[in-house]
Amino acid sequence: MSHKGQSTDGASGAAPQMARQEGWSEPPAGEAEKQTAKSGKGRRSRYPDMQSAARFPIKLPVAVKSEGGDQATETQNISANGVLFRLDSDMPIGSMVDFTISFPADVVGSDNDVRVDCRGRVVRSYEEDGRRGVGVVIDEYHFER
Repeated sequence: MSHKGQSTDGASGAAPQMARQEGWSEPPAGEAEKQTAKSGKGRRSRYPDMQSAARFPIKLPVAVKSEGGDQATETQNISANGVLFRLDSDMPIGSMVDFTISFPADVVGSDNDVRVDCRGRVVRSYEEDGRRGVGVVIDEYHFER
């Protein structure tokens, strides 16, 4: 099964409040300005690609493939439209990333683990405790069994 996601650009002035209500965490102090500067799109919003989907603090294994190489990590939170994970290397805002999320069989009620192959773009990047937090909007995905 394949799906092509949709995203919306821009957000209202209520974005930070909505983000907190949806379970998003605020970027570290000063990071929003860096994100706006890095995006190069002249956006003034702190959450240019904010989605309305609820985020859930679920830790699942993720295999990330990017220009910087392959890395294994885990999700910090996940929604129908995106995912947040941590990496040891930087992924610039706007860069494309392929990744596979593994759902354990017992979680999805299956005999086997279910893998979801995703393609997305980085919409948030920040450093915390020596690692990079990377927020990715999922543009396409398909299930593997």
